[in-house]
Amino acid sequence: MSSRRSDPLAQVSDFDIRLLRLFRSVVECGGFSAAESVLGIGRSAISQQMSDLEQRLGLRLCQRGRAGFALTEEGREVYQSSLQLFGALESFRNGVNGLHRELRGELHIGLTDNLVTVPHMRITHALARLKELGPDVRIQIRMTPPSEVEQGVLDGSLHVGVVPQSHALSGLEYQPLYGERSQLYCAVGHPLFYVDDQQLTDQRLNAQDAIAPTFRLPPEIQSQYQVLNCTASASDREGMAFLILTGRYIGYLADHYAQQWVQQGRLRVLKPASRFYDLTLASVTRKGRRPQLVLETFLEALAKTG
Repeated sequence: MSSRRSDPLAQVSDFDIRLLRLFRSVVECGGFSAAESVLGIGRSAISQQMSDLEQRLGLRLCQRGRAGFALTEEGREVYQSSLQLFGALESFRNGVNGLHRELRGELHIGLTDNLVTVPHMRITHALARLKELGPDVRIQIRMTPPSEVEQGVLDGSLHVGVVPQSHALSGLEYQPLYGERSQLYCAVGHPLFYVDDQQLTDQRLNAQDAIAPTFRLPPEIQSQYQVLNCTASASDREGMAFLILTGRYIGYLADHYAQQWVQQGRLRVLKPASRFYDLTLASVTRKGRRPQLVLETFLEALAKTG
C-alpha cells in the first residue's frame, strides 16, 4: 500500500460500519487471537475482514506477525475516529427512541356539541391524561356537527372525533364510548308546559310544532321524529335547545344537557316513560391511518377511562 487514494470512501456503507466494529473489537481485545471468542469467528476470518477494511480505507491499520499485534499511527487515528462514529450513531439512536417516548405535536379533535355535560367526562379525563404525559402537546378542539366531524377525520384535518354513532361510513373506524338518553322537552311558555302527563296523549304531542335534527341518526331513532310535526330543524343540539327554549316548539334533548334548564324551571320533560331514545356516542378515526404517538396516546387514555 505504497500509494494512497484521495478520498477513498465516497460514502460510509453498512459494510464499512460492520468492518469498523470488528476493528474496534480487535483493538480493544489486543489482537486477533483474543478477539476470536468475542467476535465468534476464527482468526483467519478476522484477518480477512481486517484486510478488507484496510483496502477500503487505503490505510495500513496494524502490524501483525511474530512480533505481535500493534496499531500503526494511522490505525490509532482510525480507531479514535471510529469511536466518534459509534458515539454519533448511539446519540442518533437515543434521539430517535426519545421521539417515540416524548409526546410532541398536535391533537386535532372534533366534537359534537354539548358533550361537556356528560357525567362520564371520558373525553375530559383523556385530554387531561394526554396533557399530563405530554405537557408540550398542543390540543385543538373543533365543535361542529357530526357530519363535519366525520368528514374532517376522513380528509385528515382532524385526528379523531366524537359523534353519535349511526351508520358507519366507509373508511372510518368507530369505537363506542358511552350511551346517553334523550327525552322530549318543552319550555316554560309552551301550551303543554303545565299539562299533566296523563292528559298528554300521543295525538296531542304529535300535533305540536317540533324540531328535527339534520344530522344522521340510526333508523330506530329517526322513527321518533317521523311521528312529530317537525316544522323546524337544527344542525346541532344547541340549535335544538335554542328553539325549544322559545316556548314554541317541542324537541328531544340529551338529559345531561337539558338538566341545567330543568333545575331552573325553564324546561320540563314530556311523557318520560314512552318518549325517549338511547344513543351511543363513539370515537371515530380513519382506517389505515399512519401511527401517530399523540393520537395513539389519547385513544389509549380514552379506552382506559371506560
